[in-house]
Formats: sequence, structure tokens, C-alpha cells
Amino acid sequence: VHSGKPDRAKQGLPPAGRHGQMRKHKMEALMWWIVAAVVLGGTAIALQAPINAALSRELGGPVPAAAVSFGVGFIVLLAIAFVQGQGGAFLKLPQVPAWTLIGGCLGAWYVLTSVWGVSQLGVVTLVAALILGQMTAAMVIDATGALGVTAREITPTRIASAGLVMAGLLLSRV
Repeated sequence: VHSGKPDRAKQGLPPAGRHGQMRKHKMEALMWWIVAAVVLGGTAIALQAPINAALSRELGGPVPAAAVSFGVGFIVLLAIAFVQGQGGAFLKLPQVPAWTLIGGCLGAWYVLTSVWGVSQLGVVTLVAALILGQMTAAMVIDATGALGVTAREITPTRIASAGLVMAGLLLSRV
């Protein structure tokens, strides 16, 4: 029997009532755990650059240091994939579109420029420059819906946030 009320699930809404409120709070709590994990990822980026720069000094160059950093990261991620039971995913590698492998090249560029730049710029300026680059690229990707993401409007507030990061980058050199 149909009540005549719209189906909340078809509208992408949680169920009405107490159960729906509990689900909403759980989703909000999960979102904050994800934000905390990403903040720790940002902390890792700030730590990674000077650690890799020290490795570069020990090895005598930024390229070998970046390669070793990637190698260690590869081993760690490979182990995690197998522990989580996802080892079979690597068998799909020959079928993935070639362009999706460019992420590894971009990661190599990031690590290499970080190793190279941190000694000259310092960690604060390096991270500010990285964030400005990320925000600029992110706005282009959001605006165009490139790489399979949902297109999002670039608002004056978003542009201002990138401007504030640029101001922070400039101030970090004063």
C-alpha cells in the first residue's frame, strides 16, 4: 500500500525519525574521522620532505632519495593490500587505462620537488607552495569535472581561499 508520501530513500535522504537522525550523526562522525585522517596525512607530508632531504644528503642526490622513498612506500602499501585481502586487485593492472598510471609519475614529481625544494625554501614555504598548487589544480578540476569528479561551482569564497594561501606563501618568505 502506497501512502502517497515521497520515498525518502529514492530522494537520497535518510529515513525520517529517530533512526534517520542516528544515521545522520554516524555519517557526520565518520566525516570528522576522515578529516582527522587527512590532517594526519598533511602532517606526514610536512615530515616527509625534511626526512627525504636528509636521505638525499646521505645518498648524494634527490633522485635516489625519491626512488628509495617510493620503494619503501610501495613495499608498505603492498603489504597492507595483502593483509587486507586485496592482493588479487593487482591482477587487474593490465586492464586499467594507461592514463590512470600517471598518478605515480605525479607522485614522483611531488616527492622529487619536495626533496629538492625543502632545503632551499624551508618546510613552511614548501608546504604553502604545495597547498597553493593543490588548490589551483583542484579548482580547475572541480570547475571542469575533469578526471571523473563531479563538477562543482568555483565561488568567490573558494577563489578567496586560494588567495589567502597565496598570501600565506608570500608571507612565509618575509
